Amino acid sequence: MTNGVVIVGAGHAGVQAAASLREEGYEGPVILVGDEKELPYHKPPLSKTFIKDAEAKPQPLRGEAFYTGNIIDYRPGLRIDGVDARAGQLNVAGGGKLAFDRLILATGSRPRLLKLDGAGLAGVVSLRSLADARTIRELSAQTEDVVILGGGFIGLEIAATLKAAGRNVTVVEAVDRLLGRAVAPAIAAHVRQRLEAIGVRILTGTTVARLEGESGRVSAAITSGGERLPAQMVIIGIGVVPNVELAETAGIAIANGIRVDQHMRSSIPEILAVGDAASYRHWFTGGDVRLESVQNATDQARLAARTILGHAEPFSAVPWFWSDIGDMKLQMVGLTQGGDSHVVLGEPAENKFSIYHYAGNRLLGIESVNRPADHMLGRKMLGAGFSPAPQTVAAGPDAMKAALAAFSESEPARATG
Repeated sequence: MTNGVVIVGAGHAGVQAAASLREEGYEGPVILVGDEKELPYHKPPLSKTFIKDAEAKPQPLRGEAFYTGNIIDYRPGLRIDGVDARAGQLNVAGGGKLAFDRLILATGSRPRLLKLDGAGLAGVVSLRSLADARTIRELSAQTEDVVILGGGFIGLEIAATLKAAGRNVTVVEAVDRLLGRAVAPAIAAHVRQRLEAIGVRILTGTTVARLEGESGRVSAAITSGGERLPAQMVIIGIGVVPNVELAETAGIAIANGIRVDQHMRSSIPEILAVGDAASYRHWFTGGDVRLESVQNATDQARLAARTILGHAEPFSAVPWFWSDIGDMKLQMVGLTQGGDSHVVLGEPAENKFSIYHYAGNRLLGIESVNRPADHMLGRKMLGAGFSPAPQTVAAGPDAMKAALAAFSESEPARATG
């Protein structure tokens, strides 16, 4: 390779891909392209500590010395608007070309647009970038009433944060419960109860018909039922869409994201995709998925680097995810869709419990609220390919640890692989 590897997207996935290439021994050129001007930064704090603390600074994923020391050519503020796969070139917006031998698309996702009268008013925002978080923080300082459209993780994290900062917060969710299909109904109900207890108003099964404004700035959200919700800021959190447009210019196959195989290769093998934008057949469930989490992004980035070096194994990482919503640390491991029974450990009334989801006798995944030890043990069990019997789970963590140890002795290669 003479042109080396170009990585488009400088989020968690892109930075990890660059780091892993060097860690795996790749010696060719590595160019990391980002469309923001800052050093790549951690995104999870944006919906929590950053928006409530006027003095908070973005947390870099890596310091400047990392890029220079590892000979990674980081190019901030650069937008790529086309891929010529046959020529091995990227079209740089505004003019110019960037050649590559291998290309990693870590293009991420963007907030779903709201098609609503008044959506263009000042004070109507979404959260995906550092610039968005700065806008929300600035608006919050001059805002009393906030309406959040969408009851997903980001919206609820922001709701809890702004309520703690003294704002009046209303969450409007179109379906009949929070967090959609991301968590079990019992978890969703618990989150709702805890948020309502601190004064967050939650309207489920409700939509907003339009936004009203005064002097070009939003002043209220009008529900489909005619209720007027005062709002000097409206935050849109109705999901995201994968950024696949760049891949489309190359003629790459798209299916709810950039379609990749178990080695992160797209339909054009020299071009790989990782993170929020990548969709694939999941090894655990056999279904097609596109996962939006830091862990998934970094796991896929590591594998993409290994693929480029020619010594990659099929993707087999166990997905896990976390979210801090008020006084709740939610942690999920595995994929729980398709479950037909469950076991509960802990006490929801104490805000500390876990739900173990089963399909028959197969453990699919675990959802925990303020029980991090359950989560960590769950990651070990699912990572080892071990499914404890439901009665073992009901007996508690010590019984599960003993069963996992016995399994590891009988199948050491699998348990440590």
